[in-house]
Amino acid sequence: MLYDAAVIGAGPAGITAALYLVRSGVSTVLVENSAAGGQILSTAEIENYPGFPKGVKGWELADLFEAHLAAYPVDRKRGSVVRSDAPAPGKAAVLYFEDGTQLQAKTIVACSGAHHRELGAPGERSLAGKGVSYCAVCDGNFYRGRDVAVVGGGNSALEEALYLARIVRKVWLIHRRDAFRGAMIYQQKVRSAENIETLTSSVVDGINGGNAVESVTVRSLSDGITREIPVDGVFLYVGMEPASAWLPSSVSLDSAGFVLTDAEMCTNVPGIFAAGDIRAKHCRQVSSAVGDGATAAAAALSYLEQWNA
Repeated sequence: MLYDAAVIGAGPAGITAALYLVRSGVSTVLVENSAAGGQILSTAEIENYPGFPKGVKGWELADLFEAHLAAYPVDRKRGSVVRSDAPAPGKAAVLYFEDGTQLQAKTIVACSGAHHRELGAPGERSLAGKGVSYCAVCDGNFYRGRDVAVVGGGNSALEEALYLARIVRKVWLIHRRDAFRGAMIYQQKVRSAENIETLTSSVVDGINGGNAVESVTVRSLSDGITREIPVDGVFLYVGMEPASAWLPSSVSLDSAGFVLTDAEMCTNVPGIFAAGDIRAKHCRQVSSAVGDGATAAAAALSYLEQWNA
């Protein structure tokens, strides 16, 4: 089947883009390789999304997004896109899936997001799922009443350290810089938490253990002294890597692989738009993803008007 629009990714940006497109009367397929909601499913509490002054749990907001979209005739396709052609006026793009299936679309809205970057420390891969985690909401309960380390200094690291502090005995918050980069409100909460100890200007040189994490080796950048800290879990939040490899090679990316767009979410390739965490930008929040998705849908509709002319 030939669709007017294929939206790749079912996080806040993708769901919003699909909602705006289908409400405008264009045939739309929403491609997802996991549960709808994207990264908000791994967020314990969202405190800064307008309309929820008391905050909202990530999974609850994802359910609300999904329920809103369910009222409209959006086709759903489950699977991972491995590559795609570029569309052109009068020529649809072909999207190729990991399972060998294909679909065609006149325009593509890339909302496939980003995933957590690996720290690269010895022991990280061998102990993944055995104490090394990238999602405190998913795995934090396994460490109830125990000691854990959180590595990172942005909003995600601070938010997850605060979440873990409610259920574990102690959190070691380790950051390579001398100051955290996260929002000041989270920094203040971290400083106020009695069971969070911060180690700034410090790096993790190793994650140690046999069948499970037993400790982390931490080196101070100021004096070079190393210490081994006993922990049962290590939660890593050291940046994101975009899921952009499936896009045509003609789409311009920045040095980290994020998609370059203009203010209307247009890429350099006509007919391909990008929204949400896959896009090169500073602010990666639910509210900005929703705005990106709406803007990308409007731009795609304008493109379709020219395509169909």
